[in-house]
Amino acid sequence: SREMCLEFAIGSVAKVLGTEFKVVDTYPVRVRLPDEPLMLVDRILAVEGEKGSLTHGKVVTEHDVKENAWYLDGNRAPVCISVEAGQADLFLCAYLGIDFKVKGLRAYRLLDAKVTFHRGLPKPGDTIRYEIHIDKFIRQQQTYMFFFRFEGYIGRSHLITMTDGCAGFFTAKEVKESGGIILTPAESAPAKGKTPLNWKPLAAMVVESYSDHQIEALRNGDLVRCFGPAFRAKKLAASLRLPAGRMHLIDRVITLEPQGGRYRLGRIVAEADIHPDDWFLTCHFVDDKVMPGTFMYECCVHTLRIFLQRLGWVTVKPGVCYQPKIGIPARLKCRGPVTPETDKVHYEVILKEIGYDPAPYAVADAHMYADGHHIVFFEDMSLSISGVTQAEIETLWQAEDKSESINKPLFTRQHILEFATGKPSLAFGEPYRVFDHDRFMARLPGPPFSFIDRIVKAAPKPWVLKPDGWVEAQVDIGGSDWYFTADRSGVMPFSILNEIALQPCGWSAAYAGSALCSQKDLKFRNLGGNSVIHQHVLAYDQTLTMRTRMTKASIAADMIIENFEFVVLCQDDPVYTGDTYFGFFTLKALSDQRGLSPSDECPKGDLEISKVPENEGVLDLTAPLTPDQCPDYGDLNIRGLALPAKALLMLDRITAVAPYNRSQGKGYIRAEKKVDPNEWFFKAHFYQDPVCPGSLGIESFLQLLKIYAKRKWQDLSDTHRFEILPQINHRWTYRGQIIPANHLVTIEAIIKQEEEKPDPMIIADGWVTVDDLPIYKMENFGLRLVPLR
Repeated sequence: SREMCLEFAIGSVAKVLGTEFKVVDTYPVRVRLPDEPLMLVDRILAVEGEKGSLTHGKVVTEHDVKENAWYLDGNRAPVCISVEAGQADLFLCAYLGIDFKVKGLRAYRLLDAKVTFHRGLPKPGDTIRYEIHIDKFIRQQQTYMFFFRFEGYIGRSHLITMTDGCAGFFTAKEVKESGGIILTPAESAPAKGKTPLNWKPLAAMVVESYSDHQIEALRNGDLVRCFGPAFRAKKLAASLRLPAGRMHLIDRVITLEPQGGRYRLGRIVAEADIHPDDWFLTCHFVDDKVMPGTFMYECCVHTLRIFLQRLGWVTVKPGVCYQPKIGIPARLKCRGPVTPETDKVHYEVILKEIGYDPAPYAVADAHMYADGHHIVFFEDMSLSISGVTQAEIETLWQAEDKSESINKPLFTRQHILEFATGKPSLAFGEPYRVFDHDRFMARLPGPPFSFIDRIVKAAPKPWVLKPDGWVEAQVDIGGSDWYFTADRSGVMPFSILNEIALQPCGWSAAYAGSALCSQKDLKFRNLGGNSVIHQHVLAYDQTLTMRTRMTKASIAADMIIENFEFVVLCQDDPVYTGDTYFGFFTLKALSDQRGLSPSDECPKGDLEISKVPENEGVLDLTAPLTPDQCPDYGDLNIRGLALPAKALLMLDRITAVAPYNRSQGKGYIRAEKKVDPNEWFFKAHFYQDPVCPGSLGIESFLQLLKIYAKRKWQDLSDTHRFEILPQINHRWTYRGQIIPANHLVTIEAIIKQEEEKPDPMIIADGWVTVDDLPIYKMENFGLRLVPLR
């Protein structure tokens, strides 16, 4: 009976199995069923096998799914309960005598299992019958293990199969020294995911994280408070909301990466705080408190649910629920516990397949970490939204798209190109006709370095040079755009993001009539700025919105200085923000530039700098060689700690290095690049005024940091990728230019911080010198190494 099963869980085994088991009750630890509320064996119908024989046996049990059961999720018994209710392998291995062998010195730990569902999850009123087999016990030195399996039925309907079950009995020391999960090369190498043709999320996605409050909002069905304005018209059926109460298994999301993971289909990492009195510890088991492996699975499933909702799989249709995809075996490897001593756990879910059949479904691999130790691996964890189709979900988003009015842009891509390389009068009107042929005018960059597709709002009045309201521009990003292919990091290079932010400033300066303020021809140069990256732009189709506002304008003779603030947004969420200032100068003024002040030059101090032999420092040049070749190479996979292809590489060779000295708080690296007047960027930036973009000068410095980090962490070359450190303030200062007539550019970096955990990271300042004149200074830029998974 259930009462006797509960006695076995928290009372005397001798009262259940007989007086010959009396000695087992004296052991500090013995095999038990869980205590309430996780004791799910309502009755044992049959036991086969020789008691105490440590051979093979069978037990048949039942679990009743009741109305208002504490675990119901979408009015179904979730996967964790549907598997955990087959927990009587614990009873059977005790019946067969394992406690007589381990004598309370070793505790039960699940190691492996494979689970396949054959139908939908149980509902209230269903009774699940489990037929559980232990096939054999083995002994390896002092360690005992047994192999088991079960089938689960609801009436005559086949619910579940569990095979390849393996559990063992270990000391605390053996568990601690087990080494955790060790993935094979096949389980960790980059691989191709599976998606429908022309797949993309219904809601545009960026790298995000969600606080405790945001996850609680999601638990209450408030999509907007968690995911932002893109979900303002969307609601979530109560049956799809994250469970609360005892099934509150996630506190926050550390990162959601739409194109992360080894399959490049998405990665999400959630976190939960563990407390010694958490119910799933105190009841499982009363003398050996560990988190059930089935609930580790459920934690990862909840994490996957958040990702799928964020990509747009939401509905208010009644009767929908989450279920595992029928017929897909999910494999479990467990190599460590969560105990009352654990502080935090992390659930990392990596999408590998996503599609419709016609219900939306996903297949993922999941990893669990306890205080940083990799303890669990789930392979082929699946999730389907039962009761809704692809067409129904897509219609929800299409209806909103049609209802939104699409404003005609004030200035189109054609206007932008006319300003960049054509006739300015066709962009701005009659006052600019003089610049069509007779006079020089400062321009925007042309393709492939042009990053404005339209101007949608312009609050200031045209041809009036004074601080005024916001200008709003947009650029359409393509997942196969040349800079993603060339950079090979999986995120938009800083130089491109910076240009996306700054080019609307240049447009605003022209719109305000700056060129009309002088009878002399004026060139346009960025002088400096401050900025923060809030989130990275990943390689998929999306639209970024750029807002800029002139905050100050000063005119002195033939020099104009203009200050701006800017913000780059994706779906109303900030991606990149900052302020910057530009100057309009005559050719003579630019020729007389003296570079950085001596106080701003690179402070190498007494570092022990070693020269790098020329033959060792030369960098490999990999294709594509120019931006226009990039489409021929398609989507280049991220290749670990790879430097950019030649199309974006801004260095030729490394010339000197000094490893980081912790006592001095410094490290150093230097490189150089010969100036080639035929480089593609001179042609693009600017028409009639070729000059190397300052953003590419910063890019050369960041590439130098990549080389430093790659030398430092060589062992991570195949497992990690580069990413600019977000959420820190950057600063750059320009006091000179690189033009085709120059000869040699030198790039230097001072590493002022170096950390190993949680991710390898460096923070550095940088300098660019051209033909012995220091012209650029970059401050407080960070680079981190992120796992490819």
